Amino acid sequence: MASLFHPLCGSNPPTLLKLFLDNGLPSRDRYPQAALALAVSLARWPFSTVEQAVFALSPKKQMPDPIFIVGYWRSGTTHLHNVMAQCPAFGYITPLATGMPWDILGIVRSLEPLLEQALPQDRYVDNVAVTPTSPQEDSIPLATMGAASYYHGMYFPQHFETHFRQEVFLAGGEDHIEHWKRLHRHLLQKVSVHQGHRPLLIKNPVYTGYIRHLRSLWPRAKFIHIYRNPYRVFPSARHYFTRLLPELALQDYGDLPIDELVLESYPFLLDALKTDTADLPSNQFAEVRFEDLQSNPLPELQRLFEQLELPDFETARPDFETYLAGLKDYRQNQYNLDAKTIQIIETHWGSYIQSWGYSLADEGLCSNSI
Repeated sequence: MASLFHPLCGSNPPTLLKLFLDNGLPSRDRYPQAALALAVSLARWPFSTVEQAVFALSPKKQMPDPIFIVGYWRSGTTHLHNVMAQCPAFGYITPLATGMPWDILGIVRSLEPLLEQALPQDRYVDNVAVTPTSPQEDSIPLATMGAASYYHGMYFPQHFETHFRQEVFLAGGEDHIEHWKRLHRHLLQKVSVHQGHRPLLIKNPVYTGYIRHLRSLWPRAKFIHIYRNPYRVFPSARHYFTRLLPELALQDYGDLPIDELVLESYPFLLDALKTDTADLPSNQFAEVRFEDLQSNPLPELQRLFEQLELPDFETARPDFETYLAGLKDYRQNQYNLDAKTIQIIETHWGSYIQSWGYSLADEGLCSNSI
């Protein structure tokens, strides 16, 4: 059963009403979630309005350009994000800031004990734990603030493909991009204050295709691309979207073109990444193979820190070791691949499978179990 607390509880009334006007009303069984989201947004509105006014009038300290972790969904971005966030030199978006992006510097702090009780035990799509200090990506808070987002397709699945294409394929045009830029910068500036002006670690799979836009906002930003065996990525990405829908959808839905969008968006994002990073120096762009990070985490982390000239690796080494030791009993999701699915993956993603040197036989992959 889906939680009564929907991510849109962190929205504000104008944004929330616009979403309902643009996408239609929720299904009858989701009226409670929609009603609670509206009630919470109305109750918070005076506080968030005051916070916005105070923040707008406050002098802004120059924030360091972020470090962005990119890579297609289920390629290991969350794992790398969680590991790197153990380094005290970095800040990140917390779960409470994710849930209430308009209130990061105000009532979030006063309501932390209550809000922490509403956190899910895991991320729904896998066994990765969610704690009050777990680093989060900026997709949900930006969706809550009104930026074009594939999450709006999750919330309103009758328009799933439209929202997916608007954000992932940039089909919304320049107006959507400029709106996202304003909200993205605003969100990160507030998070920077919340995190003591430390360089921010930001993870977002969509940003795999947004490097040129991120560079226009943050010229000295650093980027880490993590990639993984595509034979594993496809079923895991398909599971990601289909598993989140029952938790987040406010409308009834039937069959959605998830397989088609995953197959199409993978090369679209990775081709954009290749183009947008071609002229970046080695201290601004690095790549890591998920399997190498998994088998030799500390040497791979040290390599990334040295290449990107990131601070405090040796200081953070004990924190990395402690966190990694805690993952020894973690179990990844298991999936089945039939011959038809294998053929589809190879047809659409064959060039990346070949260029990265993966095969179906890697790590014991076969057509019956992966």
